Amino acid sequence: MDHSSEEDIDISESEISEYEEKSYEELKNGSHSLELSYKTLTCPYCPRKRKRDYLYRDLLQHASDVGRSRKRSAREKAKHLALVKYLENDLLTEGGLSRYGGEQEGSLSVNYDDQYVWPWFGIVVNIPTRLTEDGKRYGESGSKLRDDYRSRGFNPLKVQPLWDYRGHSGTALVMFDKRWPGLHDAMKFEKAYEADHHGKKDWYENTKQKSGLYGWVARADDYKLNNIIGENLQKMGDVKTISGLMEEEARRQDILVSKLTHLIEVKHKHLREMEVRCTDTAIRMDIIIGEKDKLVQGYNEEIRKMQLSARDHYHRIFDDHEKLKLQLESQKNELELRRVELEKREAQNESERRKLSEEIEKNARRNSSLGLAALEQQKADENIMKLADDHKREKEQLDAKIIQLEKQLDMKQKLELEIEQLRGTVKVMRHMEVDGDAELLKKVEALNNDIRDKEQSLEHLEALSQTLIVKERMSNDELQEGRKELINFMKEVSSRAHIGVKRMGNLDARPFVQAMKQMFNEEDAEDKASELCSLWEEYLKDPGWHPFRIITVEGKDKEIIREDDEKLKSLKNELGEGPYNAVVTALLEINEYNPSGRYIISELWNYGQGRRTTLKEGIAFLLKQWKTHKRKRNM
Repeated sequence: MDHSSEEDIDISESEISEYEEKSYEELKNGSHSLELSYKTLTCPYCPRKRKRDYLYRDLLQHASDVGRSRKRSAREKAKHLALVKYLENDLLTEGGLSRYGGEQEGSLSVNYDDQYVWPWFGIVVNIPTRLTEDGKRYGESGSKLRDDYRSRGFNPLKVQPLWDYRGHSGTALVMFDKRWPGLHDAMKFEKAYEADHHGKKDWYENTKQKSGLYGWVARADDYKLNNIIGENLQKMGDVKTISGLMEEEARRQDILVSKLTHLIEVKHKHLREMEVRCTDTAIRMDIIIGEKDKLVQGYNEEIRKMQLSARDHYHRIFDDHEKLKLQLESQKNELELRRVELEKREAQNESERRKLSEEIEKNARRNSSLGLAALEQQKADENIMKLADDHKREKEQLDAKIIQLEKQLDMKQKLELEIEQLRGTVKVMRHMEVDGDAELLKKVEALNNDIRDKEQSLEHLEALSQTLIVKERMSNDELQEGRKELINFMKEVSSRAHIGVKRMGNLDARPFVQAMKQMFNEEDAEDKASELCSLWEEYLKDPGWHPFRIITVEGKDKEIIREDDEKLKSLKNELGEGPYNAVVTALLEINEYNPSGRYIISELWNYGQGRRTTLKEGIAFLLKQWKTHKRKRNM
């Protein structure tokens, strides 16, 4: 099998390590050339890539990214992991990077017995902070420092500011790659600060005023400090020497070689066992083939005898057949003459029957199609008219109930007023001198009876009012169910219509894609935008995040977006207005339509006027669509 056919067949995830070792051996043997010029290298596995010339560090970063990528095939990842191993183990000299690092990269001037914190860390102090009203200190985010260091060629993985109970401590840890290129970047980071007289020695001198950032590489004395720097270094790393790390790497390499050697021996043993089994199988097959040949020979002999007997029997049958054939031939001639005469008579009738039959079948198919179409149209008409009649009837019933409730409320209020007036009259009459006045006592008694009658009428009206309220709620629930059904139906209507269904709180991904295209290449922009959209969709669902403040507009409370929210400010500063406006729009929609659930809901929407559509407008639009469709069908 040639090389191109091998590339077409991918390997499984379990075979990556084995294929990585194979590719590594090919690189060591010189099967692939990496050198493009005296100081630049090329990736032998990406010949079609537009960028082909790399410095050592750039090629190592490229190979590491491909090796960790989830989108690349297992074969590509194995090859690039082998390239990483070759660059780290075979192109790294004892004095630092090889000549491929160039004058820009320099070389590492380090003592191999010095104790460093591993993974490699840098320490940055004197970061500007500000004191807020709550007594906390705040400073710049680690991402801003990280981007600044990357632009200067230090290539940190991340910058982690250190916080204590008082807030930002003004210090941060710079994490580098734990491999040898990471040490090179860390030393370059330290030398840059030393060249600017802002190194470790300059920081601990008490001879001058400190200004600006100071930085150095974390070593054993920093690791042992009894402060926030030492505590975090102890949690995140360990103290090791460069020579010790080299010895550990050599030991791991020896263990790997030992394991691979043992695996090869096991494979060879298994291969020898398979060869023995194949030899035994071949011997048994030879014996079976000999026996089979004998059976075939006997079978052929029996077949030859049966063929001779069958041939004799065939000759006898053939002679009898010839005799019968002559008799039938004479009868056939007679019948042929009669057939010709009958065909002439029936030819004319047959053509007429065929035409009639075809016409009947064509009419039957046409009538069947028209009947099915009419039946479907009738069902659609009945459903639309039923939906419209139900909505009209429910609307009329609801209006009648509302009018009846308003009348009962007026009657109830009138009765309550009359009862209070009667009670007041009774109280006045009771305070009057009624001794010996029988007529006045009768009036009091009559007023009490009138009060009891009106209270009974009031109780009756309250019971009736409750009954109507329950019926009104049931009618409202039915209208809500009708609205849901209308939403489900409108989801199937073309989005070009001015009335349709809108997902309230749905995050628009287009501004994120546009922002990522300005920062990344075409193939990575959509993936980065998808990750950011997923992250912000989780933020939108979080009920604990409430970036709103309340203001009073025309005597009513209204919630608006807080301009000082940290997440939104960071989004606007890093990605711009487009993604910020998309998140704000989704926040306002979800806060208006589903603030308690914080999830996306569907709503009838008037796209022409940019507002929520009423049920009446939705039914009117549906009837208009139905009439248009019916008129087109009739034409």
